[in-house]
Amino acid sequence: MVRIPTNIKSLTRKELTQKVHQTLPQLSYQQSKQLVDEFVEEILSAFTRGEDVKLRGFGTFHIRDKRARIGRNPKTLEDAIITARRVVTFKAAPKFVAIVNGTPYDDTADTDEE
Repeated sequence: MVRIPTNIKSLTRKELTQKVHQTLPQLSYQQSKQLVDEFVEEILSAFTRGEDVKLRGFGTFHIRDKRARIGRNPKTLEDAIITARRVVTFKAAPKFVAIVNGTPYDDTADTDEE
């Protein structure tokens, strides 16, 4: 079972590289760094092509188009135009949600949806 720490901390690319290097000691640190960099670049490339990114057991990243709209500055209460833009949304896989909540996960019901 994976333990989720109670103190919030960010996992950096450097720490991820170190974890890959520890898990795959046959790779040099430089090769581990290259693997992590290429993984991130492939995800970014998929987004630029307008594709979703699905990581089984983790979740799905979606690109969503948001239309232009009128918003309001909460401090001055003045109307302001919010331009159209693309945003990335994330839907966590059931396994991910179970780990975060510290509840058991039944992987026999695992589907390929996420």
